[in-house]
Amino acid sequence: MKKAAFILLLCTFTCACKTHAQKNLDELKDDMALNSTYELKTMTTVNLSSGRLMRLDSISSEYITSRPVDVWLPESYSENKIYSVLYMHDGQMLFDSTTTWNKQEWKVDEWASQLMTENTTDDFIVVAIHNIPQMRWQDLFPQKAFKLLDESVQEQLLKEAINSSVDSKFNGDNYLKFIVEELKPIIDKEYAVYADRSHTFIMGSSMGGLMSMYAISEYPNIFGGAACISTHWVGAMPIANNPFPEAIFSYMESSFPKAGNHKVYFDYGDKTLDQHYPQYAPEVDRILDLKGYSNKDSKNLFFEGTDHSENSWNRRLDRPLTFLLGKGVD
Repeated sequence: MKKAAFILLLCTFTCACKTHAQKNLDELKDDMALNSTYELKTMTTVNLSSGRLMRLDSISSEYITSRPVDVWLPESYSENKIYSVLYMHDGQMLFDSTTTWNKQEWKVDEWASQLMTENTTDDFIVVAIHNIPQMRWQDLFPQKAFKLLDESVQEQLLKEAINSSVDSKFNGDNYLKFIVEELKPIIDKEYAVYADRSHTFIMGSSMGGLMSMYAISEYPNIFGGAACISTHWVGAMPIANNPFPEAIFSYMESSFPKAGNHKVYFDYGDKTLDQHYPQYAPEVDRILDLKGYSNKDSKNLFFEGTDHSENSWNRRLDRPLTFLLGKGVD
């Protein structure tokens, strides 16, 4: 009888500790969000087909240069529902072609609204992190992959291709810390969203594709899925005897999450900058197979005749959105 009572007491104590620990974690997240300085405002000058755009402006960060972050909410957004979250890079290119440098956009609001209205995907919001053009490469390159290169190769690349030092240039690890440690707590606090891995996704194109791969590798317990569009496997400008792809794939082989808890989507075309990507498709397939992925939880799709542009990506955006957020649709 005494033994049974002791076991009951121990179980009660353990559960209480777990509850207390979870409470402390939740309070820490709230504190992080509250301690971040930011202004939340509605964007009234953006041309949207549906929904509304909120801007988290001037977010204070210990890790990256401050930049705007936009939050797209569907037309039917309600605090009485709970939404999945899709984080996207290059946020100023996603919604309104009249404000972009090339007058193109991803048409995220069009596709997201259509897919949710059709009940094809779960309900979700989009968190769009703007880039700063002068430091986009530094923010989005998978930093640890560079460290896998021989030091002599690193020095040569820094001297001839990158023309700077690692410390002053590479900021991919800090960019991810900004998303995970500073931005996500704000989103989880301000909006009616799921905070768990299975409802948190990340997507980008080109260098943003590399960073999305890097994000799910560095934070597999945060992101349940990644969509990597026209992934820039060449790493920088295409050059002969390019050492970047080998380093990136070596990193993936060691750090990309094993299958079981994630969905991963890759795609590529064959025109303009995308013409350099098809040669790497077999290596992507090999690593996905090595990690145990199948067609049910991974894709590596070829879109023949498509180039490296928002107009190409917006024509097929339904594919990654449906794959990551779809309601049982392949």
